[in-house]
Order: sequence, then structure tokens, then C-alpha cells
Amino acid sequence: MARTVAHVIVDALKELGVGHVFGVVGDALNPLTDAIRTTEGLSWIGCRHEEAAAFAAGAQSQLSGTVGVCMGTVGPGSVHLLNGLYDAAKSRTPVLAICGQVPLAEIGSDYFQEVDNDLLFRDVAVFRATVTSPDQMPRMLESAVRAAVAQGGVAVLTVPGDLGDQALSEDRPARFALDRPVTRPDDPALAEAAELLNSAARVTLLVGRGARDARAEVLRTAELLAAPMVLTLKAKEGFEEDNAFQVGQTGLIGNPAAAHAFDSGDALLMLGTDFPYREWYPKDADVVQIDDRAEHLGRRVPVTVGLAGDVGATLRGLLPLLKAASDRAHLDDARKRFVHWQEGQRRLARPDHDRRSTGKVRAALDNRDHAIRPEALAAAVDAYADQDAVFTSDTGMATVWLSRFVTMSGTRRLIGSYNLGSMANAMPQALGAQLWAPDRQTVAFCGDGGLSMLLGDLMTIRTYRLPVKLVVFDNRRLGMVKLEQEQVGLPEFGTELDNPDFAALATALGITGIRVTDPAELHDSVRRAFDTPGPVVLDVLTNPEEMAVPGKPTVAQGWGFAVAKVKEALSGLGN
Repeated sequence: MARTVAHVIVDALKELGVGHVFGVVGDALNPLTDAIRTTEGLSWIGCRHEEAAAFAAGAQSQLSGTVGVCMGTVGPGSVHLLNGLYDAAKSRTPVLAICGQVPLAEIGSDYFQEVDNDLLFRDVAVFRATVTSPDQMPRMLESAVRAAVAQGGVAVLTVPGDLGDQALSEDRPARFALDRPVTRPDDPALAEAAELLNSAARVTLLVGRGARDARAEVLRTAELLAAPMVLTLKAKEGFEEDNAFQVGQTGLIGNPAAAHAFDSGDALLMLGTDFPYREWYPKDADVVQIDDRAEHLGRRVPVTVGLAGDVGATLRGLLPLLKAASDRAHLDDARKRFVHWQEGQRRLARPDHDRRSTGKVRAALDNRDHAIRPEALAAAVDAYADQDAVFTSDTGMATVWLSRFVTMSGTRRLIGSYNLGSMANAMPQALGAQLWAPDRQTVAFCGDGGLSMLLGDLMTIRTYRLPVKLVVFDNRRLGMVKLEQEQVGLPEFGTELDNPDFAALATALGITGIRVTDPAELHDSVRRAFDTPGPVVLDVLTNPEEMAVPGKPTVAQGWGFAVAKVKEALSGLGN
């Protein structure tokens, strides 16, 4: 007996190794969700919002390296997927979105809830198609999955409501050829790059996530060239621990050592990164860039030599051509600056830092609700979290504190909306991560604005009894926006948040809630959150005035901040 369209899709997902499908049930999806119901080894995860479903699927894809799957039903349900799918697309991770559609005969008639999915997803998807006949399966599904995997992106397959339960006239198993080629540049290009790097006196490395499978080759390159290694945020995972060359991040979340390593070098070697902030690149250095996407070469900074290929394969061809540097002063200076900066950061992470540095609590911190330093919270989480924990972080100040105070030691993993920069990603990504690895600790660094935006999916965490630890940096602010306003001389406006007691809210939902307002209780509270079985919301009231100084602050930023503070003070006087 021939299978239906729905069973062909669901059977293929199981063959691909997909364990979970995220979405909200309804109308056109009913044949698909019923097929999932009767398929052992594949679970339907009913979310409260399709955006959370797409974020969760993208998180599983990033962590597993396989296809993540989400579903949205006709019209609004599919529209709700968009933000999470854009995050997957910007993260270059394969996600299959299966979307419902009105009955086939009604397409194009402006039917109730009808949305043109092929048009809607045109910008976000590397593949999009609407099934119009059962006999297009499984061929159309195969094409969708191959496109998502080969191009590292989103594929959208639309299934009209009256097609899912129709049988194929000729049934066959789905077949996926998913091996991705490993390429490297030709020998003359490698020789040109080696000549440039060997002749440079001071080489700096910028290492991104695209180099994660080539750790040994990257470390050997840094050793030969005596090169300090600046890491992108996504390269913390895999390159931060046991690395005598790394000097942390650059950009607004970065530090002075990384900025100096850039500015003092005369050659920059970029490995698997598309770091977007052009103003932070060195101005007068020769640049060698290795990337598996040729179209990425030179689009952020002019390159002298561009090498299109896999980072590991390319470095294996380049390393025999490199000469060992005789002068290690550039590396030693950068590392010395980095260690000095880290020592200062550790002082900031002391819960009683403000008392120690002033001899008394500053007037602005007389209210104990405002006294907890976000640095201290991040450092405490780092101290008590498992060595194989999976971390997610909301865009904004939560990511700053994670980048500076959480070390990706052991087999820790890290994901976030680091390319799209969406709010509200940390909690739904943690949902997907916990289902991906149920025996590993999952920790979400949540901004109060981000958590409240998709707050409904706390109920998804409760429903599936996921032991996610949600750490809320509750400063009653959109903190990064506040900083952006003030550094250009604008007074804070529109950033204040009238938050609930997130711990009490969690308790009302059947989740353990812990609220921390006293610095003296911070470490015990963090320890208790990690020791408590099941999901926990750790709501920590942090200082809203605490800010992160970038690695290379400008006079204009300092002046702008001073002007903003004067304006805020005058506004407080009613002037």
C-alpha cells in the first residue's frame, strides 16, 4: 500500500536522524502531525509561538550539524516562523520548514488565511516550493533537504491542506546524498599567501567559527607565526580553552589586547570568519583570508590574498610553506595585555567590588535591588555550570557578560543570535538544545527584555519538563539600547522596562523561581539553581547603570556618554 505525502515526509525525517519537530498544530498540518504521532523515534514538540519553534529547530541544527525541522500552519502560523528562520539563515545552518497552505483548488483566490509562502520566504530560503501533486514526493523533499545542507540554509516546503493525506501512485524511499566536498586552493595561491605571511614582522590571526574543525592546524599556524589570535564570539567554543595564543574578542564586546593586536600587526590572517564590523579591522595591514565561500573574500576588508577553501584543508597545504618566526614580541605583548585585562575583569566580578573600590556603597547603589553586578552573576554561573553545559545568550548585554566571564572549557557549547542579532532567542534556543542533549545542562543567559518577549514558551519548557536553567539579567532596561543612546550623547529614552517578578511568575507556572536582590546571596542562589532538578528561572536584579567599555573606546563616545548623563540628570530635575 502506497504511503501518503505526510508519511513520506515523516519517514524521511526519521531516516535523516531528526528527533524533534517543533511547531503549533492546526488545519493543514493535521495529516503531518498525525503521522508524527504514529511514528516511533520522532517527537512533536508543541510550542506556544512558531517563532520559538523556529529558534529551537535552528539551535538543534547548529548543535548537531544535521537538519533541524519546524512547522507552521496556514498563513499566520507560517508568518510567525520568519524571525527564527532568518536566524538560521544568517547562522548558515540547515533547517527545513514545512508550511501549511490552503486547499490546492483555492490557491490564488485570496482564501481565508491564504499567504503566498513561495513569495513570503523568498529572501530567507535557499529553497522554496509548493507541493501540487503527491507524485512530486519524495523528489521535492529530497531537493529541499539537499539545498538546505549543501548551502547551509533554510528550505521551505509548502503542503496544501488537502494533499497531506493523499497517497503516492509510485512510492519509494527518500534518498539523500548529503556529503559536502572539502576543497582547498591550488598551490600557486598557497605559495603567494605563504610569501606574504613569511615576510611580515607581526602577524595577527582572526579566527571564526568556520575554523572549528581545524583547531590543531590553527594552533600550529599561530605557533609558527608567533601570532596572537583574536577570536570571534562564535569561535570561543573550540578555541578559548588551553590556547596560549588567544587574546579574546574584538569589537564592542572586545578588549584592549585584541584591539592592540589588530592595530600593531602588519599582516592579518582571517580563518573562517565573516566578522562584519569594518571599523574594527586594522587599517594598514596586508590581509590573507581563508573562507569556504569565495563570495565572502574581501567583503569586510580589502584582502591581499584570498583563498577559497575549507580552513583545515587549506592550512594543511599552507603550513609546510610557513617559516617559524624568530621574534615573538608581538605575541608576548598581546598576551601580556590580555592577562592584565582579565585580572581587571576578575576584580569587577567580585560581588562587593563597589564597596571595595570606594570604601562604601555608592549613593546610586543604596537600593540593594540595584546592587548586583552583572559581571559577578556571569562569573558565578561560569564557576558552577557543568563542563559540558550548553549555553545560549540573548542579544545585548547578556551576551557581553557571557563573552567576558564565561569560558568555553571542557566540552561546553555556545549558540546565540550572533549574526541576526534578534531579541528573545536565548530561551527558545535553550529549549531546542535541552531536547537535543537531555543529559547535559543547558543554561540560557536571558535579558529581561528578551525573556518577556516570548514568555509564553516558558510553558513549553514546563510541559516537557525540560531542566533548562534560565538566568535572567534583570536590570529593568533594554541595556544595549541604553548604551547605544548614551554613547552618542542622547539621554536614555524608551528603554525602561516595567518587569514582573520573573521568579514569582515562574512559580505560578509550576517552574522553580529564585529571585536574588542581595549580592551576598548571589553565589548560594546560583549554586541552588544548578542543584535544583527541573527547570529554574533565576531572576537576578542587576545594576542598570553598569556598562561594558569596548576594547578601543573613542573620545567621541566618552564625550557623548558625559553629555547624555548631564541630560539625564537635568531631566530628572524636571528641566
